Amino acid sequence: MPSEIAKGLIEAARSLTEVLGGLRFGPPVTHLYNPLRYAAAAHAEYLTRFGDSKKRVLFLGMNPGPYGMAQTGVPFGEVAAVRDWMGIECAVARPENEHPKRPIQGFACARSEVSGRRLWGFFGERFPRPEDFFRDHFVANYCPLVWMEASGRNRTPDKLPVSEREPVEAACDAHLLKVVEWLDPEWVVGVGGFAEKRLEMISDRSGPRRRGRILHPSPASPAANRDWAGTAHRQLKEQGIWG
Repeated sequence: MPSEIAKGLIEAARSLTEVLGGLRFGPPVTHLYNPLRYAAAAHAEYLTRFGDSKKRVLFLGMNPGPYGMAQTGVPFGEVAAVRDWMGIECAVARPENEHPKRPIQGFACARSEVSGRRLWGFFGERFPRPEDFFRDHFVANYCPLVWMEASGRNRTPDKLPVSEREPVEAACDAHLLKVVEWLDPEWVVGVGGFAEKRLEMISDRSGPRRRGRILHPSPASPAANRDWAGTAHRQLKEQGIWG
């Protein structure tokens, strides 16, 4: 049975899905995925098993990658990390209006999400048992939506026009506040600049929290391709997030 905290997180995710489901997006966006809907079972399992208690550190990402959370429903959800380290493997449905270049294969997906492999690999090396990591830490994404253009190219939320971006931010800010309320972390840490900015934007409503940032592990970042794990470890120690 989920704890009261996990139940709160699951209900917050359901509410976010309902609100986002009412939004519409124009060109160049042609396809929209929400893994909180079609991979709801895996996401609920993640929240039930690992979002079951208050945390000291909350890490926040931006939105799903095509071979990570888009496939597994878990933030930064590189298939091998979710299945083999976390021990989560659930049936995943297909989204409506699936892009032919971005098929959803769930845990059968053979492609590896580099950002997720780096992030969870880094945590897994230091915490061989996931329970030891999640005792004090949790990882969430700011927004669960995946926007795609006709070519299959990913479109990040910061690239949306203001008229489309503001309703997304209003819904995701409200959800993030609920996540912070339930987990009550001492530290909120942006994985990359976008997430750090969203944490800053809600800081006057989220209560007193220590705020930090680590480099995003995306391979699109030249800095992340030069020993990302070593950089992240140094940043966590320099900010006092890790001893």
